[in-house]
Amino acid sequence: MIPPSRVVLASQSPYRRELLGRLLSGFEVLAPQVDEARQPGESPRDLALRLARLKASAGARLSPGSLVIGSDQVAALGDETLGKPGTPDRAVDQLLRCSGQLVEFFTAVCLAGPGNEPDLLHTDTTRVRFRALTRREAERYVAADQPLDCAGSFKAERRGVLLLEGIESLDPTAIQGLPLIWLGRALQGRGVALL
Repeated sequence: MIPPSRVVLASQSPYRRELLGRLLSGFEVLAPQVDEARQPGESPRDLALRLARLKASAGARLSPGSLVIGSDQVAALGDETLGKPGTPDRAVDQLLRCSGQLVEFFTAVCLAGPGNEPDLLHTDTTRVRFRALTRREAERYVAADQPLDCAGSFKAERRGVLLLEGIESLDPTAIQGLPLIWLGRALQGRGVALL
């Protein structure tokens, strides 16, 4: 069995930290420094998976012998990736581009280690259908939820559901940044006692 203190989350995301805290009472958090730029011709799904692997690998180098979780999420409107808006104006603009559209969220996870164990990889695809939005609705929503650090400019776990026609996903936690159904099974498979 791997003690929970040997589990490392290679992410600075407060959302992923909160989600992992639902499964584990104690784990380490490291800040992987990876280049998150999209490579030419790289699909949004492949970008999410590559970044999850890079983060897990960086975490494994920083904490040898640990079980490391690397994760990343990429939101895609067609082939366009939607980053974190950073400002209210960019968040409103992003929401208006998503108005009436289908946006796919690719949430990838890589579980590395411990030791020479092979990496475990998973990608969850969440399909989010936005309803038609007015600028006033988008502005009021952004002022209420402040989704400035969220790709797609909304929080499904908050008032963001009011912007949507529907969400299709096998794991409701994936849209928040970490698919716990798959991750829980993977951690248990690696000897982490969760129950």
